[in-house]
Order: sequence, then C-alpha cells, then structure tokens
Amino acid sequence: MIDLYHHPLRLRADPSRVVVRPFHIAWQSVNGAPSRMERLVRAVLDMSPGEARGQLDAVLKDFEARHWQTRRVFMTRYDEIEAQMGLDGANIGDEKRQLIGAYFCHEYSYAAAALMNPSAVPHYDQSGMPKGSLRILMSLRAVGEGHISSVAFREGIITDTNDLTLAPEPPFATAADTFGDENDVPEGAVTVHRHRDSTLSGTLLFPITRAQSNGLEDMRLTHFQHEDGSEEWLGTYTAYNGSQIQSEMLRTRDWRAFDLVPMTGSAARNKGMGLFPRKVNGKYMMIGRQDGENIFLIESDRLTHWDEGVKLITPKFPWELVQMGNCGPPIELEEGWLMLTHGVGAMRKYSIGAALLDKNDPSKVIGRTSAPILAAASEDREGYVPNVVYSCGAIRHGDSIFIPYGVADSSVAFAFVSIKSLLAVM
Repeated sequence: MIDLYHHPLRLRADPSRVVVRPFHIAWQSVNGAPSRMERLVRAVLDMSPGEARGQLDAVLKDFEARHWQTRRVFMTRYDEIEAQMGLDGANIGDEKRQLIGAYFCHEYSYAAAALMNPSAVPHYDQSGMPKGSLRILMSLRAVGEGHISSVAFREGIITDTNDLTLAPEPPFATAADTFGDENDVPEGAVTVHRHRDSTLSGTLLFPITRAQSNGLEDMRLTHFQHEDGSEEWLGTYTAYNGSQIQSEMLRTRDWRAFDLVPMTGSAARNKGMGLFPRKVNGKYMMIGRQDGENIFLIESDRLTHWDEGVKLITPKFPWELVQMGNCGPPIELEEGWLMLTHGVGAMRKYSIGAALLDKNDPSKVIGRTSAPILAAASEDREGYVPNVVYSCGAIRHGDSIFIPYGVADSSVAFAFVSIKSLLAVM
C-alpha cells in the first residue's frame, strides 16, 4: 500500500482576483483622421479642470479600493502614452494625466475560469526556517477572460509532518512587464520584470509575444544546479498563439527579472517538457512527449535547444493506454531519478503514476507503478474538464514527496506520499 496523505487545503478559481493591465485599442489613424488614442487624449485635455476632477473621482471611487497604488498605475500608464504621442506633460495637470492613464487601463480577472496544473520548487529564501520545514514556491496556470492562460505564483511552507501553509495573497496583484514601446510587439526572447513593490504571491506573468498571445500554459519549474556551483530557476512551459504551440523556458536567478526564451529544435514543437535539475554525464536532459503518446528522454549540449530523443516509456497498464506524459521534472533520490507520470485511460480519465530511472543512465527504467498514485475520485471528477488530475512538478522534502496537482482543470489540491512506500510498489 502507498502511504498517501491528502491535505485538506484546496485552491479554486476566483473571479474577484483582478489586476490592472494596459488597455490596447486600435491606435492607428484612418485616412488622416485622428486615431482613437489621439481622440481620447484630446477629449480629456478639452475638459475643464472641474469636469476632469469629477470624472477622475468617479473612476477612483469605483477602482481605488480594488487595486494597489491605483493613482501611481494611472500616472505610469500616462507616461507611456505621453512618450508615444509626444505630449508636453509639464502643461497637463496631475488629474488630467491620471484620467488619461485610466482610459488606457482595464481590469482583468486572471483566474475567473480556472486555476490548475501547479509546479513546486524550493524557495530561494530559506532564512528563518525551523528544522523540518521548507519554504516553497509554486507556479500555477490561471485561466481568465478569453481562455487566456497566465502564470501565477504562490509561496508557502511545508513540513516533515505533512503540513502545508500558504503565504496569504496580497489584496492587490500586479503583472510583470517589459520595458519598451507597447506598439512594438516583441518577438523571440523577452525579459519581464516584477514590480519593485510586489511580492511573488502577488505577481503574474502574462503573454507578451505573438507566439504567446493565447497563453502561457503548464509551467514546470526546476531548481537547476549548474556545474560551476551556481543555481538558477528554470521553467519549461507551452506558448500558444491560438493555432500553434511552442515550448519556451523561463530563466531567473533573482525572481525579479524573468527571461522568457523560445526553445529551438524539433522536440520544442511539443508540450510537456520536464528538465532534469542538473546535467547527467555532461549532458542536459529533458523528459518529453514527442509523439503525444509515449515518454521520451532527450539530451542536449544547450539548455534551450532540443532535438529528437529516445523512447523511454510506453503505455502498458489500463489506466494509461491512451497516452502518457510526465508530471514535472525528475526528482533525484539516492535510488535513482523519480519521475511522476500521467496516464490517460478509458473515458479520458487521467491518473498520476511514477517511474524510477537509473541515476547514472536515465535511459534505463528500473521500475514503474502498475496502479495510479492519484486518480480522479468521485469528489474530484466535476469541473472545467472532468476526470482530470494533473501535476506539473512535485518536490522532495525529507522522506516524502509533496505533490501539488490540478483537479478537473478547475482547482488545485495537495498530497504527500511516502518515498519508501512508493518505491516499494514499483
């Protein structure tokens, strides 16, 4: 029997969690007429001081209590508009500048539709942790208006007694963003920055490039140890533009600046790539699903370039016959590399299992579970996508594996499984 503990905490989609984002409309001029941007700005500039004050007061009454530093956000947005239009801000009062900024912002409910598919890594700050406790950092896939996926973060603490405490979400969320002209949609690698006053639990990563325009999906975080002793947090995810997917990688060393880097190579055309947390035999290694059905092992000399791999695991048991994939990066144990897997069975029911790979040669499968560790139970079947349990990354702590997992593509649950009992059933 597997020693598994289901923690009672559950995270759910919450339409009340909103963030202020730039509102982009068609700026262009048509047949020499003023553009919509010019028309809006001119309308505000033509207001009397009293009218502008009244309109701004109405906006602040509706939104100031819902967002962090609303006036500063409006002024920052105005500065961007001023730079694009060449306005003379010295001759425009603060109230009109804030009002102009407000016209070019909007609220976005980033987790109104779903919250799912979490991944966990050790937090970069372990100061003050008592014995037996570990501070963790999770990424989550949040789905909002238009079925657009973004990446949310939550911080917390797990203990060796299978307890979990999440840091409270701040009342206001902020989006990491690039520096530059918003009319120039960036392509390729981009860098986004967390707001200087925002916690990670209040930070979101939204699509930036055209390749990401319909979502950043299913990030798998890895705490990576480089050969020179330095460490980096890497996250593989799927960029989706509405018709095509592309695997990309988040890279950060300080959790302030995030590089979002498209991966190249034939394997990067697929979803669900999970990176080993260090080189093995001088090679970077990745778990992938190149044919949508089987699990592959891929090697590379470069972190962001991945070509064809070798087939590692194929569907064998009834609960995984439709297809298989990884549930996050492999976890290093004394006994080998523990890889959580997902399998799809009859009626498209998802289950989570595990396999153990040789520590020195991960192409060798030492064992695998013949029955699921986790499956969609009766109370977990209903949701945005029924009968799904799915994780993008677990973490070892002491003698247990902490598994955050998505339920029915609608909520996030948490479990602890004994390593000893898990290995015993392989």
